[in-house]
Amino acid sequence: MLASLKGLWVTLTNTFKKPVTAQYPKQHLPVARRYMGFPVLMWDEGVGEPYCTGCMVCIRNCPTLCMSAQMMDNPLFKEGKSKRRKIVESFEINFGRCILCNICVEVCNFDAIEMSHQHELSVVVRNGNRATLPRLLEMGKEFQKEVGWKPKGAEEGAKEEATP
Repeated sequence: MLASLKGLWVTLTNTFKKPVTAQYPKQHLPVARRYMGFPVLMWDEGVGEPYCTGCMVCIRNCPTLCMSAQMMDNPLFKEGKSKRRKIVESFEINFGRCILCNICVEVCNFDAIEMSHQHELSVVVRNGNRATLPRLLEMGKEFQKEVGWKPKGAEEGAKEEATP
């Protein structure tokens, strides 16, 4: 009898609490700033080109080999508008194979790849989760606007300029 009353008491106290569950398709809980979603490529607004040079360090270090890339000569470097000699010509990530390990971000020397907040990328087709360069750059631009992303080198340069 006592156990039944305790169970009834727990039920009654939880009945009036605010629910924590979001009704998924209609409601979305806010994503934490430190949440690591899928990797995306970042865009350099100052020059108008991707930060990625196609050096393939991220590809060589990826444990699942879910990325591929090709580099090309940078036409803006020849014109003197950019300091990057090479830029990425094609880049592809298979999100179906990506394990969100963050190794690609850690090894990138150019701040070209970041872990976004993207997590809702389900598809019906088996190979439908392959993201090419335009899609990765578009996702990166959205992420840059969302969090106000700045490259690590720009923050350090601003600190050096501020110190007399």
